[in-house]
Amino acid sequence: MALPDSYRLRRAAALLRAGAVVSHPTEAVWGLACVPWDRAAVTQILQMKKRDPAKGLVLVADCTARFESILVNLPDTIRETVEASWPGPHTWVVPDFGWAPEWIRGRHHSVAIRVSDHPLTSALCRAANTCLVSTSANPAGREPARTQFETQHYFRSQIDCYVPGRTGALAQPTDIRDALSGEVLRGA
Repeated sequence: MALPDSYRLRRAAALLRAGAVVSHPTEAVWGLACVPWDRAAVTQILQMKKRDPAKGLVLVADCTARFESILVNLPDTIRETVEASWPGPHTWVVPDFGWAPEWIRGRHHSVAIRVSDHPLTSALCRAANTCLVSTSANPAGREPARTQFETQHYFRSQIDCYVPGRTGALAQPTDIRDALSGEVLRGA
């Protein structure tokens, strides 16, 4: 999969660091991204999607090291299982001990994290030098956007930057599992 030119990635990363909402293709659908530590940007995404903040959000990264501060709290065997699935389309809900802000966790004492194998998603995280919020580009209750055109139809000018590219080969958004119990919270 060809990546956008470095100028587009640098521009999107600079916008993210400045509090913007960026849309880009992910493993299965188009997503909305922002820096998770920027409460105003996260709030903007939640409002755009009409998503209940109590549900929490997924964080995505380009490498396991971005999540080291939270992974260190997992028992060794569970951590090995989680890390062995990455990079890949596997999102894990892990206990949070004050690492993620409340506007990311929602009503939970855990946070959902993934190290993506999608080249553009990974490149965007690398360019921004942080993990990112990763949520499907759709208003609550609507089908996730599968193209930039569909994303633009849903959100028009509410998105600060679109990073063009193709989604990955998944038919459905990534699976989500509870790291401690192994329970499947959302199947792929």
